[in-house]
Amino acid sequence: MTASTLSIPREDVAEFAGFGIRAFTTTRDAGTFSLASAEPVGEVMSRWTHLQEELAPFAKRVVIGRQVHGTTVLTHRGGWEGLLRTPPADGHLAAERGIILTVSIADCVPVFMAHPSGIVALLHSGWRGTVSRMIDAGINAYARLGLAPDELIVHLGPSICGRCYEVSADVREQLTGQPATRPGNVDLRSIIAEHVRELGVRDVSVSSDCTKCDNDRFFSHRAGDTGRQIAVIVGGIL
Repeated sequence: MTASTLSIPREDVAEFAGFGIRAFTTTRDAGTFSLASAEPVGEVMSRWTHLQEELAPFAKRVVIGRQVHGTTVLTHRGGWEGLLRTPPADGHLAAERGIILTVSIADCVPVFMAHPSGIVALLHSGWRGTVSRMIDAGINAYARLGLAPDELIVHLGPSICGRCYEVSADVREQLTGQPATRPGNVDLRSIIAEHVRELGVRDVSVSSDCTKCDNDRFFSHRAGDTGRQIAVIVGGIL
């Protein structure tokens, strides 16, 4: 099986394909992966089981984090199989082959990170995570393995765009570092991309998909959806 033969409705991250890394975001057609949605838990879990079965030729371990808009990044190694529900964490790094990382999103930014050796990471960054520099935590997780920022590849996946994302004056001021007296629009992916480059990453790409503009293809919290798609990445050895 190759990544192109997966039946899960998704948007692939083409930038990682040359390194044998499979990365994608599911779409609305795949259904919600949120256990907090209005759908029966059994139906949602069946999607997680399908994901696990689809990716079984590549990996037999699936990480599901309990996201809290924090900056914790967990590093995962082998020794287990199946679905792993972690303590609160908004980022994950797989330091060994055979570990599938996931984060759930509905407007927040999925940050896909990869090293040419195949070591991968995945972060969930909404406005709180962006203000708290979640990306720094991801870069630091790689640094603990001796990998430098200029060796990394970063892709910012489908999320709400700057035209659709209006925030309060207080949030706008926190995100931009500039005084604000009224609500206004901000582009989280542009801000994160700037942070990434400031940290020394040279290879940064940004999806053109907006979860709200393209609400027919993605779930969006701002559009009133309770459903959540997931970002997925797998590959790599230490």
